[in-house]
Amino acid sequence: MKLLIFIIFIFFVAGCSEEKMQPSINSSLQVAKLPAQESWDDTVFFSDSGKTKAVLFANHLKMYDQPQETLLDTIQVNFYNLLGKVSTVLNSNKGKVDDVTKDLYAIDSVVAVNDSGVTLKTQELMWRNRDRKIVSDKFVTIISPKEKIQGYGFESDQNLNNYTIYNITYITRMDTSSNSKLKIKN
Repeated sequence: MKLLIFIIFIFFVAGCSEEKMQPSINSSLQVAKLPAQESWDDTVFFSDSGKTKAVLFANHLKMYDQPQETLLDTIQVNFYNLLGKVSTVLNSNKGKVDDVTKDLYAIDSVVAVNDSGVTLKTQELMWRNRDRKIVSDKFVTIISPKEKIQGYGFESDQNLNNYTIYNITYITRMDTSSNSKLKIKN
């Protein structure tokens, strides 16, 4: 028994030596480039005067102090009409929110669909918070029950009810009376 206590005492004294191990430090890591906050499965509300204007869902969110922006992965944004009902749903693979202006940028495989069946497809667009407009200078496709329009440059209300394509490259209109298509190419 005394031998066992002596062996334990030797291990204890050997473990209490003055030499301490220092953890390795990655000197290439720049703290200023790390997000100030990071989270998963998030919901962000955009409101005005107590009324919800939009709700953003993101699988991954990274907030940065400099520049003041939030980067998003796999997003969905529900836009609300004046009655408080979802009027448009926007999906994209990536996004960014300017934390100063609260403008939202949807990037990569952007698809927005409103409650009337109008579908917008593009690679990049911006939702301007100040006037609740959706804008893009990229190639866009609008598909509605009446027509398909393609072109460069786009502006619309967030409900996709009143939209303008600035440089139209293709239009297909549906002739609902005879169920045939009229094709016009610019």
